[in-house]
Amino acid sequence: MAQKNEKYTYRVTWSEDDNEYVGLCAEFPSLSWLDGTPEKALKGVRKLVADVLLDMGQNDEPIPEPVASKHFSEKFMVRVPPEVHRKLAIQAAESGVSINRIASSKLSQ
Repeated sequence: MAQKNEKYTYRVTWSEDDNEYVGLCAEFPSLSWLDGTPEKALKGVRKLVADVLLDMGQNDEPIPEPVASKHFSEKFMVRVPPEVHRKLAIQAAESGVSINRIASSKLSQ
């Protein structure tokens, strides 16, 4: 199990409320680790995830797949109001590109 936690998505950020760094794991949004340095926050959340994975394995609980291991199709659908669709279509036509290009550009900002 310890190897699997290496593939998870970790992030360290400053918590103004706690006045400490907080280590987070995208695949386990309910877990966090507070510490005085970014390095210790990362080390703490990685150890916490390893412990949780071990516990989940011992209890035959389903283990989340790391985001890095997932395969994405490059396609997903988004519903928008007709006026937004119209606005995107106009922007695309005026720019000489597809709606997909306009939407992708806006989503990546």
